[in-house]
Amino acid sequence: MKNIFRGIGVGVAGLAFASGVVAGPAVPVFAQAAEVAQPSTVAVAQVRAGPDHAALATSVQGKQSRIDLSAEQQENAKAIVAATKDSGMNERAAVIAVATAMQESKLENLGHLGAANDHDSQGLFQQRPSSGWGTVEQIRDPQYSTTAFLDSLDEVEGWEQMDLTDAAQKVQVSAYPDAYAQWETQAAELVAQHW
Repeated sequence: MKNIFRGIGVGVAGLAFASGVVAGPAVPVFAQAAEVAQPSTVAVAQVRAGPDHAALATSVQGKQSRIDLSAEQQENAKAIVAATKDSGMNERAAVIAVATAMQESKLENLGHLGAANDHDSQGLFQQRPSSGWGTVEQIRDPQYSTTAFLDSLDEVEGWEQMDLTDAAQKVQVSAYPDAYAQWETQAAELVAQHW
């Protein structure tokens, strides 16, 4: 019986060491196995909770911007992530979509802004009814506008390997093509939080 516990203790300790956990002071093998098993279980649960935002921000370029988000802006970020999941696209597509919406509208579902408006651009992505993105009502619907953005992104050959700002620009055709890059870190954090 003593050898069984010793084998378990060494196996768990070896697993903990391989996972980066530093062993504490020497304790009886049975007690050590019980102590090590708890943190390992917690670590596995945390890994499965969602993607790591650092892994999602793969092409961060230049100085990063950050804004404090209202409850409405958080809900819009969640809606973009949900629409991305519904479309079957991956977390990287969600990061590109959220960063794009952060640049275009600061995650606010904008209506027509009158003289301050860019032509007839509206919604989270500042999509234009006159350019074929849909009706005003459709563009103002986060699910619809995100799906429209993602459909266009999916048509861009090699978007998965592109820097975020290049992929976003292929869809948006903005006068400020490099502006999307500044939101990648916060967008990745939002996607990791809501995925």
